[in-house]
Amino acid sequence: MTLAETFFNLEVLKHSMPLLLSGLWMTVQLAVTSILIGLPLGLAVCMTRLYAPKPFRLIAVAYIDVLRALPILVVLIVIYYALPFVGVRLSSFVAATLGLSIALSAFSAEVLRSGISAVSRGQIEAATALGLNFRAIMGFVVLPQAIRLVVPALTSNCIGLVKETSLASVVALSELLKQGNDAQALNANPTPLIAVAFIYLTFLWPLVRLVDRSDAKANRSRANA
Repeated sequence: MTLAETFFNLEVLKHSMPLLLSGLWMTVQLAVTSILIGLPLGLAVCMTRLYAPKPFRLIAVAYIDVLRALPILVVLIVIYYALPFVGVRLSSFVAATLGLSIALSAFSAEVLRSGISAVSRGQIEAATALGLNFRAIMGFVVLPQAIRLVVPALTSNCIGLVKETSLASVVALSELLKQGNDAQALNANPTPLIAVAFIYLTFLWPLVRLVDRSDAKANRSRANA
């Protein structure tokens, strides 16, 4: 069997496409749902760490440190396989979404904290002098500037999360990589796995380039300020 027949077998690819497309759709659903939950949760954790009473700040610090230290694979395994021992049973999709969301929230909280810390203290004092309350200062003065500063880092986190969706196969979720593995086993040929790699590359490479350009643009803006 030639190299092309082994790794780029069009017949095998044709038979595998339904499985790969269903896996891709599951991956998209998992990634989008996790991002929509993880980013707002990260902002809430960030605000708790910065402005809540001390006991809540300490809880937020522990939450961030633990989730940043633990591999996401371990988090997923604990959620899906350990929680049933205390009576909490989650579906594969819910368990994967929960694990990825809380992991993203921990990393996003630190990114947002750095952005908020970069906003000039003088602007906050000026807004306070104008009579704005805390919510208005955050919503109209601090957060718009902070988020603009950290967009590249947040986007990188989201790209990383999309790649980490491949770990959801450990909780028996039929995402893209699991379907690629199943197709490879059914056809006794690695072509489906090569197709999975190309699908990830097609979706994520433009986003990686976008992050690089956004970061470069942000650096130029700061240099000209």
